[in-house]
Amino acid sequence: MTMGLREALAELPLVAILRSLTPENAPAIGQVLVDAGFRIIEVPLNSPRPFESIGILAGAFGARALIGAGTVLRADDVARVKSAGGRLIVMPHGDTAIIRAAKSAGLICTPGVATPTEGFAALAAGADGLKMFPAEAMPPAVVKAWRAVFPPETLLLPVGGITPERMADYLTAGASGFGLGSALFAPGMSASDVQTRAQAFVAAIRAVRS
Repeated sequence: MTMGLREALAELPLVAILRSLTPENAPAIGQVLVDAGFRIIEVPLNSPRPFESIGILAGAFGARALIGAGTVLRADDVARVKSAGGRLIVMPHGDTAIIRAAKSAGLICTPGVATPTEGFAALAAGADGLKMFPAEAMPPAVVKAWRAVFPPETLLLPVGGITPERMADYLTAGASGFGLGSALFAPGMSASDVQTRAQAFVAAIRAVRS
């Protein structure tokens, strides 16, 4: 039984963005994240040998977590992600050709959008959720405004500059979850470093949700 996006977010509404992850570090980093409760992990395609890392993570954790690619900039990379075992396509932008390619391949897709116009176009193309990017430029008030006009079931996921302290206000405004980048993982961090940061995020989100 493979995990869907809503199911994964219901378990833990946090997406680990492992930019610059290397295949050599993928098993250890993936293990501490999954053990901490993460159920969505993306490897941006501007990382070293990203398809190799996606394959390693999918092979090891694909039954427990939704594994995929971030920073997908070309529609023809969708097939490469799928062949590596990835099931999630994440983009920094709302290119509808990539969304349609992902959906045609049977993959989950959360494009990046910064305006309601982009958001509605992405949903019309088949997007499974909307990555609100960059969140530094989209405070909780923007999430609240979007929540008033988008269909109530729309997944809104702020990404960019999210820290444990910033999540509560976003959740109150209507965020569905968050993408976590350098505050969770950065090149040179040990698995122990990532574990400590992951546990801090998990504790913060559970405190807010309870």
